[in-house]
Amino acid sequence: MSDPIATAAERIRRARHLTVLTGAGVSAASGVPTFRGPDGLWRSFRAEDLATPGAFRRDPRLVWEWYDWRRQRIAACEPNAAHDVLARWSQRFPDLTLVTQNVDGLHERAGTTRILRLHGSIWHVRCARPCSDGQTRRDDRVPLPEIPPPCICGEPLRPGVVWFGEMLPLDVVKQAGEATARCDVFVAIGTSALVYPAAGFIHEARAAGATVIEINPETTGASDAVDLAVRQPAERALPELDRLLQ
Repeated sequence: MSDPIATAAERIRRARHLTVLTGAGVSAASGVPTFRGPDGLWRSFRAEDLATPGAFRRDPRLVWEWYDWRRQRIAACEPNAAHDVLARWSQRFPDLTLVTQNVDGLHERAGTTRILRLHGSIWHVRCARPCSDGQTRRDDRVPLPEIPPPCICGEPLRPGVVWFGEMLPLDVVKQAGEATARCDVFVAIGTSALVYPAAGFIHEARAAGATVIEINPETTGASDAVDLAVRQPAERALPELDRLLQ
């Protein structure tokens, strides 16, 4: 296939139902710190040691110091060209569903609509107990004035994200599965395709007859299952795709 971007643009142009799955690679150009790699350590702690219910029970202040640091880092980041293109697509394609593994909120800041957040949002909080005021709500304060931030019941609030060892929100997974089953084009962007159930959506889309497009500079665990691979970073590939679509 001589020009994978041109072919991908043609498939997307003809799509009636488009589902997009995004991972950390979409936010890399914005400078968002990742769980793994050189910036995956914080004060000698691994993310896997802090993002757990057990770590929060043992030391909620330590966990919140890490999340407050992450929130400050993310607040200083801006949506990049990949976020901007996906925001335009969410306006252009009436049946586009964006499923994201990211918790950074950059899709929302870029203006994307119809977002399904598999792992929650770092900008949401809820009671750790929970109490009668158990609603998840947004809190954009940076830095937080009190750590850990208190709930009205006196218990600490917790970040509105899914920790290691916790179930993903079933309603979000159900909606993502439905969008995957009905789409005729499925685009996986910047995801390693190692974490389930997100990685499984790629195979489910292929089994349902959709054209599966992968945008990633590296091969992934799902590369053998895709119809078309664009081996470029999201911030380069998506603007080029967008240009061809126009």
